[in-house]
Amino acid sequence: MRKLERYPVKGKRNALRQIYSTVSPWKGVRNFIIIQLARYCPILGLKNWMYRYLLRMEVGADTAFGLMVMVDVFFPERIRIGKNSVIGYNTTILAHEYLIREYRLGDVIIGDEVMVGANCTILPGITIGDGAVVAAGSVVHKDVAAGSFVGGNPLRVLADAVVIKQPDYEEK
Repeated sequence: MRKLERYPVKGKRNALRQIYSTVSPWKGVRNFIIIQLARYCPILGLKNWMYRYLLRMEVGADTAFGLMVMVDVFFPERIRIGKNSVIGYNTTILAHEYLIREYRLGDVIIGDEVMVGANCTILPGITIGDGAVVAAGSVVHKDVAAGSFVGGNPLRVLADAVVIKQPDYEEK
């Protein structure tokens, strides 16, 4: 179940047309520029620095964002990603959704050592547990249990308790 805060809008205009009553247009422009730079940046450390210090996202050590990842433009500070996770190419992570008569906000929490495949969409209010794997092309519309392997649209469990065997060699 997604954990969302719901805010009804007044008047006849849809919620998206009223966006600047909830978030500054200057914040949107600033964040958009930073996110576009990060999307094309091949330097993982610099990309994480931009997310942490310019967008105020919580990003754990050794987490890697693939090229073209799109994080929420208006509420990136509501995204938390644990350590040593991988967010695949062209994935979108949203912390808001604007509908006709309301808008919704929700924190996105992605645990430690999570693998999100390419071209996924993660909706607001979602928690993905430690060690979970999300198959490429999935729409994450509900919470994902730790260690599970999920995929598809609609999202379904493909396997429980994924165990990733560590290599038998020592790093030099």
